[in-house]
Amino acid sequence: MATRTARGVLVAALACYLGITFLNILSQRLGPFDLTLALICLGLVFLLQLVHSAPSVSRTPTHTTLLTLTAQGILTYLPLIWFGVTWGAMAGFFAGSLLLLLPARTGWTLYGATTLSLLVPGLLDNRSVIDMVYMCQATALTGLVVYGLSRLTSLVDQLHRARADLARLAVSNEQLRFSRDLHDLLGYSLSAITLKNELIHRLIGTNPCRAREEVDEVLVVSRQALADVRRVARGYREMSLRSELTSAESVLAAAGVSVVVDTHQAVERLGPASSTVLATVLREGVTNLLRHSKASYCRISARVGGDHVRLTIVNDGLLHAHPGSSPHSGSGLGNLARRLEDIGGRLIVHRCADDSHDDVFRLTAEAPVEEARADRRPTEEFTDGEQHYGRTDYVA
Repeated sequence: MATRTARGVLVAALACYLGITFLNILSQRLGPFDLTLALICLGLVFLLQLVHSAPSVSRTPTHTTLLTLTAQGILTYLPLIWFGVTWGAMAGFFAGSLLLLLPARTGWTLYGATTLSLLVPGLLDNRSVIDMVYMCQATALTGLVVYGLSRLTSLVDQLHRARADLARLAVSNEQLRFSRDLHDLLGYSLSAITLKNELIHRLIGTNPCRAREEVDEVLVVSRQALADVRRVARGYREMSLRSELTSAESVLAAAGVSVVVDTHQAVERLGPASSTVLATVLREGVTNLLRHSKASYCRISARVGGDHVRLTIVNDGLLHAHPGSSPHSGSGLGNLARRLEDIGGRLIVHRCADDSHDDVFRLTAEAPVEEARADRRPTEEFTDGEQHYGRTDYVA
């Protein structure tokens, strides 16, 4: 509606200026031929001005623009021979087109020249100084009105297109969020369900009691997965790092991985944003361990130092075929890095070797303890004595 209204105002203003010129020509009591010629010229000028004032004119090829501009210039000055100064109002249209189609410096220079050009027919027609000043002023005003209304129409059209693009972008971002959250939240749950079902299959014949316990845990994990799906759909997905530590320990133990969990008591006072992001990191880390390694041990530590918390996941059995993170993947390590950056944290990945294991993978996530301090970067205040492995392949 706004685009049509702006376009309607522009067309109405152009029609009014053409009507004034036509009335001035009628006052000269011209013959049928001259009157018909005047109507044809007015119609052509009107059509050319509509073309030059259209929002899409910026996408028109340069040679086409110069051709139509030249045609409007001819229709502006040539009819002055027949109709005299009464045709001078059309110079305002031409001045506006110069401002619309040419670069700023050239356009404004030719705009001024077009305004002053009305002095020539005024002198040839022996007009008074007041009349000549009036004609120049009217030409300048008409040019500014044409330029202003045309630019307004173009800006309204651009705004309408921008709003449509923003709407499409919002939908795309929501689709990306949904895909990312499904990957981060459900990948871990589905892997855990698969592992526990495999364990249940082995235990049914030898240890039915233990199998029933594992079935109960599968039910808990499946209900949590269902709740995660609902939170993703609602856009709300707050998670607890403490709960995820307990769940990760259970899943790794069921997979036959020797796991050690070392946590700091201050982890309990994490802000909701940091706790959710670190819980997501833990889920992704454990999921990658189960999918992309043949780990025999895993050490998970969550330590608080100063106003930041560090979550570290170390495991052996890294497979060389494990794909690296891609900044454009929208999931995996690249996704975790972006999540941490959003709250003022960072992700550090080490792939290296130590004295006792050939292939070691170390994932470290640092985040603010309090959500209100999320704009501060991590500081080197951790003194837990952990070994930093040799080479950093990916640091976000």
